[in-house]
Amino acid sequence: MVLVDTSAWIEFHRRDGNPAVKLAMVGLLQEFEATLCGPVEMEFIGGARPSEASRLKAEWSIIPYLRNDQTIWRKAASTYSRLRANGLIVPWNDALIATLAMEADCRVYAIDKHFEAMPRFTALRLYEPGYNGAFNSEEES
Repeated sequence: MVLVDTSAWIEFHRRDGNPAVKLAMVGLLQEFEATLCGPVEMEFIGGARPSEASRLKAEWSIIPYLRNDQTIWRKAASTYSRLRANGLIVPWNDALIATLAMEADCRVYAIDKHFEAMPRFTALRLYEPGYNGAFNSEEES
């Protein structure tokens, strides 16, 4: 599974979004490899126009969802602290998303410089799409 960050969802839904990101998202969705989490849903649907929010909720109702609890929040606090100690300041929600992915053994697909820097200091694995946006399994990476 690949936890898709808000940044990739935004790019995917933009009319003039990056075609490579759009193809990668189609690849993830067609292969049923995309997954969601609370922070991504809150950021994306919370920022959507009211007229689009119900459609997005319906579309996302079939995408697997990574749940979290107090244990995840505490691990995310440790991730956030480790990143800060190494001089990498990231938004707390990015640290939470990264922790959710690491705990679920998922890669993250993000168009966000914060995520690009995190693997140096954590066990976070990033998703790189295959040729022409095709799903890239871990064996192919």
